[in-house]
Amino acid sequence: MDEGLFGDAAVIRRVAREGVLLAGGGRATLLQIAHPAIAQGVHDHSDFADRPLDRLRGTLNYAYGVLFGTREESRAISRAVAAVHRRVTGPGYSAGDPGLQVWVNATLYDTAMLLYQRLVRPLSAADADICYQQYSVLATSIGCPASAWPVDRAAFQAYWDHMIGTLRVSAEARAIADTLMWPRDLPVAVRPGVPLNRLVTIGLLPAPIRAGYGFPWSRRRQRLLDRGLAATSVVYPHLPQRLRDAAKDYYLKDLRRRLDRRRHPMNAC
Repeated sequence: MDEGLFGDAAVIRRVAREGVLLAGGGRATLLQIAHPAIAQGVHDHSDFADRPLDRLRGTLNYAYGVLFGTREESRAISRAVAAVHRRVTGPGYSAGDPGLQVWVNATLYDTAMLLYQRLVRPLSAADADICYQQYSVLATSIGCPASAWPVDRAAFQAYWDHMIGTLRVSAEARAIADTLMWPRDLPVAVRPGVPLNRLVTIGLLPAPIRAGYGFPWSRRRQRLLDRGLAATSVVYPHLPQRLRDAAKDYYLKDLRRRLDRRRHPMNAC
């Protein structure tokens, strides 16, 4: 049986399967577009700020497909994403730039580690090292050279600190972020969760990036966030694993339906 790039015992599968990590999706996105070149590319080539749920679907199809799909599924979704990226070029940016690919993956990795270790359980140093190396696959699967990913967690921390300290949030990034944080035309069922998503997203941002976006923050909001995360860390690990896997199972099934329609277009008629 084709288990994919990783077996079920892999540390990265243990981490990435947890649905609570989706709470960090907004943080990862705002960190990505805090890079001026990425913000410009999104501004020029994407309307995802007006279609956040479609963007979420594409990102999760890719991540779950690579990490939990078969090797064939991983290759198929990776080729599709790489093909889209080849069209995203302009003055001063290219989605195929290894530096930008590393930064995007860094935001996914750092956000996953932040939430997993705070809300699920801490990783041992050995498991953390393994998970770090395994996370590089989300960049290398779309063409990023393996050598571009920082060599170990210490190198990553130095890279991360440098990026957080030197990135300057652009006007394009602030405009996209405002649309994401105060969205319009969302399905009615989703709207009640917007204020909570905004609190979590803004609160989890590193302080220099939050300031760059001009988002207000206060001790009261920090206490509210800390209490909410603490309560989640007590309840969430005791939920049934099937419930915690629900997002992964849903988006992996969705990916498989989409790939099947590509292979058998007449079946979709």
